[in-house]
This record gives sequence, C-alpha cells and structure tokens, in this order.
Amino acid sequence: MGAQRTTFEKLQRDRAKKAKAAAKREKRLDKGPEGGVDVEVELAPLEESEGALSAGELLQRIEALHNAFEAKKISFEDFEEEKAELMRRLPID
Repeated sequence: MGAQRTTFEKLQRDRAKKAKAAAKREKRLDKGPEGGVDVEVELAPLEESEGALSAGELLQRIEALHNAFEAKKISFEDFEEEKAELMRRLPID
C-alpha cells in the first residue's frame, strides 16, 4: 500500500507559516536599536580605569555590540575581540 499524500489544506498551512516566519525575520532585521540606545555610545572603548561594571551594564554592552555587528557597523574581527573582552569582565561565580 502506498503512502498517504498530504492534503492541500496542510500544504497551505505550511506555506502560510513559512511566509509569516519570513515576514517576522525581515521585520526583525529591519529594526534598528530601540529604546533610544545609541550604539556608538555603548561601544565606547573600555578602559581599565573605569572600574568594575555591573553584570547588567556588561550585558547591555554585549547586546549593543551584537546589534552593531548585525547592522554591519563593525567587522567580525572587531566584534570577536570586543566580545571576548566583555565576556572576560563578566562576574562568573
């Protein structure tokens, strides 16, 4: 006995899901940094004399770094270097 084929309605649902996911992905990529966060300010160089930043501040800097990389404002090498420095500063118990 042969395998049962998918129904037309199921194919339509799958196509609709894929179209919705593509629209969401496109919308997410078109968004810039929200909430008035200035990426350039957040990516200011870290100085050793700045003192200890809180974990929340470090995570905000990491988020801004990711946003800048996704917006192609920084190169991959700069992204990796800065991310490694920020991760090194995270207080891990």
